[in-house]
Amino acid sequence: MMPRPNAVVFDLGKVLLDFDYGIAAQRIAARGKVTAAAVKSFIDHSPLLFQYETGRLTKAQFFAEICAATGFCGSLDEFSEFFSDIFVPIDPMVALHAELRQRGIPTYIFSNTNELAAGHIRRRFPFFGNFDGYILSYEHGAMKPDAKLYEVVEKQSGRRRAEILYLDDRPENIAAGAVRGWQVILQESPEKSRSAIEKTGLLNHGAGPL
Repeated sequence: MMPRPNAVVFDLGKVLLDFDYGIAAQRIAARGKVTAAAVKSFIDHSPLLFQYETGRLTKAQFFAEICAATGFCGSLDEFSEFFSDIFVPIDPMVALHAELRQRGIPTYIFSNTNELAAGHIRRRFPFFGNFDGYILSYEHGAMKPDAKLYEVVEKQSGRRRAEILYLDDRPENIAAGAVRGWQVILQESPEKSRSAIEKTGLLNHGAGPL
C-alpha cells in the first residue's frame, strides 16, 4: 500500500481550468486577414506556442509573429486580452483544492503555460493565489514531460517520490511523474479525481493537517 502523500501537485489546464484556443482564434481573426480556423491551426501546429511557453520568445516577439502570420491589426493590449481570456474554472476541482488547503495540505501548480495566460489567470481567478508554489514552463525553459521541470517541482516543494501526489490530464506527463516514484492521477473527470484522492487518505474524515 502506498504511503499517504504530503503534497499535491496540480496541472492547470483541463484540471483546474478548462480552456479553448478557438475562442482566441475567433477574436484574432476578426481583426486580421485569415480565418479563425487558420489562426487556430497556426497556434496548434506551428512551433510558436512551444517557443513562447518555454520562454524562448518574449511577449512582444510572440505578438509580432502572430501579427505577421494572421494580419492582426490590433494593439498588443488587445491581443493580450484576446489570447488569454479563454479560461473557465472547473468548479468541482477548484472546490477540491480548497478542501485540501483547509486541511493544511501543501499544494503546487505545475503547468505548461505562458506569461500572458499566467498573468490573466492570476488577475481573474482568486483561487490561483492559494498555492504554496508555481512551476510554470515559461519560467524554466522546459515543458512537461521534460524531466528538468519535474526536478524543479521536487526542489521547490522539498519532496520526492511517493510524498508527491500529481494530477494531470495528459498521460505522457503522468508517466514522467510515475517514473520518479510520484503518486499520480490521470484527470478524466472531477469525480474520478476526487475518488482517487480519497483513496490516498488525504480527504478521508480524520485526515487532518499534516
